[in-house]
This record gives sequence, structure tokens and C-alpha cells, in this order.
Amino acid sequence: MNKTIAAISTGQAPGGIGVIRVSGPEAFSICERVFRPKLGRKLSEMSGYTAALGEVWSGTKLDDCVALVFRGPKSYTGEDVVELSCHGGLYVTRQVLAEVLKCGAAPAGPGEFTKRAFFNGKLDLAQAESVMEIISAQGRNSMLAAQAAGSGMLSKRIGNICERLEGLAAHLAAWSDFPEEVDLIDIGEVAISLGICKEELSQLLKGFDQGKIFREGLRTVITGRPNVGKSTLMNLLAGRERSIVTPYPGTTRDVVEELISLAGVPLMLADTAGLRHTEDPVECIGVESARRCLKNAELVLAVFDWSNELMEEDFKLIESIRELPVIAIVNKCDLDQRIDLDFIVSNFRYYVKISASRNMGFDSLELAFNKFIGAENFDAGQAELFTERQRAAALAAKSAVEQGREAIKQGLTLDAVTVCIEDALNALFQLTGRRVSDEIIDQVFERFCVGK
Repeated sequence: MNKTIAAISTGQAPGGIGVIRVSGPEAFSICERVFRPKLGRKLSEMSGYTAALGEVWSGTKLDDCVALVFRGPKSYTGEDVVELSCHGGLYVTRQVLAEVLKCGAAPAGPGEFTKRAFFNGKLDLAQAESVMEIISAQGRNSMLAAQAAGSGMLSKRIGNICERLEGLAAHLAAWSDFPEEVDLIDIGEVAISLGICKEELSQLLKGFDQGKIFREGLRTVITGRPNVGKSTLMNLLAGRERSIVTPYPGTTRDVVEELISLAGVPLMLADTAGLRHTEDPVECIGVESARRCLKNAELVLAVFDWSNELMEEDFKLIESIRELPVIAIVNKCDLDQRIDLDFIVSNFRYYVKISASRNMGFDSLELAFNKFIGAENFDAGQAELFTERQRAAALAAKSAVEQGREAIKQGLTLDAVTVCIEDALNALFQLTGRRVSDEIIDQVFERFCVGK
């Protein structure tokens, strides 16, 4: 890792500015061959966290530029870093990068700046993973959870469990080697401590399952018989005219999809054809597509008409989705009631009354949705597990702790309990990167974008 690396750190699209990041032992000398400061002061003579106005050159002037200087170890990577900020045109930033590479820098790989920060002790592996979570966050809760992990809160929770396990392991090892000099082991207290660790790991794993909804969202399907207001609801949630709305049944023939956010959760929302028997061959295809979507849905928004009595198609729909995750939406509540609301309430745990055409009842829908996903008990700032790698490590640690408790219950030797505790610690050390293989490190950072 002695080479100096460089990459474009801003998005690969035109923007206000483009940033070329350079990190490594030759960052200053390489950038001095490209950057000409207005005041003639060399980058290598500047203090850390300072900026210089100038120009970038490649035989001829490429662009005006601001150079930011960060001196190791007080930089993101822990190395000397220069960031060249020029105009954000793709051609300009690529030309500047090409000149930096020509002057001696090597192209940075995916996540290589953050990988260097990890190797230089600027952050642990869980904090490093939070970087990509912040970048990919699609809602407020997922962003807050990633930021909490990035600040070290997740590592602190893991560290508290490790500290308890390390204390147990040290006491057991000392007693095994020097039984006459070390206090007698209270096996009951060991079991209690392992039980506390198990509970803390269970809470972390529970938080992962809840947080996954905020990170990845839900596949959501709007369904109902024709003309109950499915497309109007789709347009309301999408914030634009996404589906065609007419007073005629059978307008929606295909599945219309849109990525939307509801209560800060990303939903891949699908508006489907109204479920009914039809002789129209094109509409039949749409109805069959709607039924297939229902089978794969993680949330169903079942729409019913407040102003009409329940029809045969409604009863068939209710019967077919009774066991699915459903929020019943009784639409057109601005009109006179004719629906049997008690029947809807008796069949669905979650229901709301709205008028999609008049944008009434949206708050009620958000409230019902929050109850559906358990958001009321989810604290995004608590710092939870957020990758499958972390989840697998926590599961392995929990399993080892449970085996340790079972070993005590069965009256096995304390050596067997110690082995279980060591297995749990190894799993948690892999989670934070305290003890981890190069292969796992590579797998973590290959998900990153180049430039971060």
C-alpha cells in the first residue's frame, strides 16, 4: 500500500464540481506537477485542512481548480491526501484524472480509499461498511442507522459484548492454569453472563430484520377490483401521473411500477389490473400478471370502494389475500358510505379510510404502514447490524454462546465452555475486523464504488 492512488470521487454525471482524490506518500509531489497555484505556494508547503486556488494543466490549461490539502495521519485515509475540485463536466474531470495518473498515481480500486482508512486504523470494518450504507440510503431511517454505525455506536455495542466474553474467557483460562491461586469459578454466574450476551445478540439480530425494511424496502402491490381507485392511489403515492385514470373499468392492462417512499421506506410499488373475470384477451393477460405479482408481494395494498357495496370480486379477493401481509384501503370516503366496513375490519388487521382523488387520509395510511412494519419500536439512531456479513457473524456468535450455556447445563468441563466463548469472540472480531481474513476484507470493499 505504498503506491499513491487517484480516482474521481464525485458521481459519473455532469455536476457543479468534480473532485479528483489523490492519496499516498507522493500525493503532494504528483499534484504539484498538475496544479499551478495562483499565489505560487507549493502544496507540500501548505498546512493540513487548507485550500489553494489555481489551475490544472496538461501542457495547456485544463480548468480552474481548488486544491484541498489533508496531511496524514489526520486525513480520511490516514495518508497525505489532495483533493482537486474543478468544474463538474465529465470530460474535464476525466482529463484531470488522466493527467494525475500520467504524473505517477495509480488508479484506485473500488473502495480503496476507505480500505486504506481501515488498514490505517481510522475506522473499523463495521464503520467502513457504513460508508456505502450512507451512500445508498433511500430514506431517513436507513441514513440515520448508517450514520450511527459510522460514528462507532454499532462497534461499541459489539465491544460491550466482547468485553464481557473476554472477561469470562480470561477468568476461565486463569483458573484452569492456576486453580490454587484464582478464585473458584461460580458456574451459575458464567451461565448468567452468557445469557446476557445471548440477549444482546438477539436484540442486534432483531434490529437487523427491522432495519432491512428501511434499507431495502418492500415489494408492494396495489390490488382490487376495477374502478375502486387503484391508479388514483398509485398516482398519489408516486406524486405524479404514473397510471392512467378513467371512469371505465379495465383501463390498466399491464403492471405499472414506480419506486416511491412511504414514511421514509422505499417501496417498489406496482399498480395492477383490476381483478375480475373478463373476455377481453388483453385484459386477461393483465389480470394474470396481477395475480402473479400478488404471490411475490411483501405488502399488499388492497383497495375497496367506500361508496359501493362489496361485490363478488371483492369477496374473492379477500379470500385470496387473507393470509398475505395486507393493508386494506377503503377509498372514496368523501362519498356516502355503502360498504360493509365491519366485514373489512373483521378480515384485515390493518385498514384505513382515504380519498385518493382528494388527497384525504394519507396520514392515516402512513400511520398504519408504520404499525405494519413495526417502525414505532425501531430506533434508527441505536445502530443496528446492516449487512448480511454482519448478520452471519452475529448469528455464529449467538450460536456459540448458546452452545456454551448448553455445555454448562449438561455438566461438561469448563474447557468446553471456554472453547464456545472463544468461538463467539472470533465471530464478533470478524464483524468489527479486529481478527479477519484478507478474503473477507476484499469481499467487503468490492461492493464500494471507485473513489470512496
